[in-house]
Amino acid sequence: MKPVKYPLNVALLSAVMAVAGCATPPGTDYVAFRNHRPRSILVLPPLNKTTNVNAPYTDLSTITQPLAECGYYVFPVAVVDAYLKENGLPYPDEMHGVALDKIRSIIGADAVLYIMIEEWGQKYIAIQSMTVITAHAKLVDTATGQVLWQGKQEASQGSGGADPIAMLVSAAVQQIMSSMVDYTHQLSVLANNSMIYDSNKGFIAGPYSPPGTAGRCKP
Repeated sequence: MKPVKYPLNVALLSAVMAVAGCATPPGTDYVAFRNHRPRSILVLPPLNKTTNVNAPYTDLSTITQPLAECGYYVFPVAVVDAYLKENGLPYPDEMHGVALDKIRSIIGADAVLYIMIEEWGQKYIAIQSMTVITAHAKLVDTATGQVLWQGKQEASQGSGGADPIAMLVSAAVQQIMSSMVDYTHQLSVLANNSMIYDSNKGFIAGPYSPPGTAGRCKP
C-alpha cells in the first residue's frame, strides 16, 4: 500500500497544530505551584524602574492582604524591610540579590515574591491624563529556586471623552487633583487584588485559606 501524500499546506497546518498543542499559555501552568505548595511568603520591597520614589512602599503596603486572604502566612513587610536594612542591605536591588538559601535558613520563608514596578503615577496620552500602575511579580521557591508563579499588576484611572476641549479641561483638572490627592494607593489595591484573585492566572488557595474567602483564589 502506497503512503498517502498530503499537499504541502495540509502538512504545514498539521505541524503548526502539533506545536500549538504542546504550547502552554503564560500564567496557566500551576504544576510547580501545586507541587511545592508554599505555606509562607516573604515579599521583598519592589524594584522601581520609575521616578516615583513612593512607588515601592505604596505597592508593598497593599500586597499582603490579598496574599493572606488566599491562605498564606506573609512575613510582616515593615519588619523584614527594617531587618534587611539593619544588616547592610539598604536598597531593594540589594535585597533582591540575597541568596535564596540564606532567606530560607535565616528567615524561614518557603517562597519569595519579587516585584518590579514599570509604571507608576500620572502620564499623558495626547491630551488625556491617566494615572497608571504597571508591575510584574514572580513567586520563587526558596528550596529549589524554581519560579512557581508569575503575574502582572495593572490598573489605570483617567480622563476621557469624545470632546477634545472637554478632555483638555478634564486633563488639567486631573493634574491639579493629582497634586493634591494621591490616587496610586487605591489603584495599587485594585491592581494587587486583581492580580492575586484573577480566576485564570491568580494565586491558588493556600493552606491557611479562611472559610468564605478561598473561593476568591484558585482551588
